[in-house]
Amino acid sequence: MSNWEKIFKPIVVLCVICVVITGALAATNEATAPVIEAARIEAERLARAELLPDADDFTQENVSVTNVDSVYTANNGVGTIVTSRAKGYGGNVVVMTAFNPDGTIKQIKVTEQAETKGIGSKVVDTPAYWDRYMGQQADDALVLNQDIDAESGATISSKALLNAVNAAIEAYNQI
Repeated sequence: MSNWEKIFKPIVVLCVICVVITGALAATNEATAPVIEAARIEAERLARAELLPDADDFTQENVSVTNVDSVYTANNGVGTIVTSRAKGYGGNVVVMTAFNPDGTIKQIKVTEQAETKGIGSKVVDTPAYWDRYMGQQADDALVLNQDIDAESGATISSKALLNAVNAAIEAYNQI
């Protein structure tokens, strides 16, 4: 058997397979990217409507704060929603924070997370934990175990949620 048959032919075949698969993945990504983006935008719109149901529509504000993705103010003045993120144990924790016109937190909602199931998820999947943020003033950053109690066994996730809300407070105070 020649070197071509033993060494080079398998290498060439594998390279051709890799190029074909890469092209197929690129084409699939190109076809699905607009659909995925539209679904993401719709999910964010529905989450804003859930957090501030009395809002008629929203206007996006231009705010430059680290870890803040977007800021929307209700056109009829019922509040503001800030989407922010912070690093948790398993990845980013993305939080939407709704503020009342008087500068208090109306409620929060975790929209994306990758925290450990059963431990970190006690913080990011539990609306009862989110209720600890309701009514907090947005004039200064919140402090863990002073303003908001950490969840036992989920300190990193608790800090991530708190850091995301503090980024939202900073953005809220800029508008």
